[in-house]
Amino acid sequence: MDEAGRPPARAADRGCVGVVARLRSGTAISAGGIVVRHGPAGPELIVGKRRRDRVGVTWSLPKGTPIPGESLEQTALREVWEETGLEVRITGPLDLIEYRFVQAGVRIHKTVHYWLMEPTGGDLAGHDHEFDEVRWASFDEADAILSFETERGLVRLAASRLAASQLVAASVPDAHFA
Repeated sequence: MDEAGRPPARAADRGCVGVVARLRSGTAISAGGIVVRHGPAGPELIVGKRRRDRVGVTWSLPKGTPIPGESLEQTALREVWEETGLEVRITGPLDLIEYRFVQAGVRIHKTVHYWLMEPTGGDLAGHDHEFDEVRWASFDEADAILSFETERGLVRLAASRLAASQLVAASVPDAHFA
């Protein structure tokens, strides 16, 4: 009760707002890829494992931040090479994901652009320190182990695009050139 015998005012009535509203805002852009190979049991993609202090282990797709002057496609190619040890080529655009997080008192709205890719060389043993482990996984396994729903959605989208492209390829007769 206050001095007049009234209940204490709610924080909102005093003009106070939650901690979240006091955060500064920012944006971030990254780029990455879903690297696909056709293994003996069907298509597989690269996943990476990171140890995080507050959440333990996360499994995710390779991605990273552009260097000034770099296109998003160049960023995706470089980051996939750094984080996986694989040289890759882009086979087509996939989609983007968006999410928010707080870092150092700033609420960040992040957009990550993804491409479908295929390996052209390299070795998983050459991955950098950002992932503790990098490996191939079936699409079903990746959908089960990836830590973030946005990335699981990208894996499902990639699987449907690959299935559609295989149907189209199977329906096109062999071309004969004179």
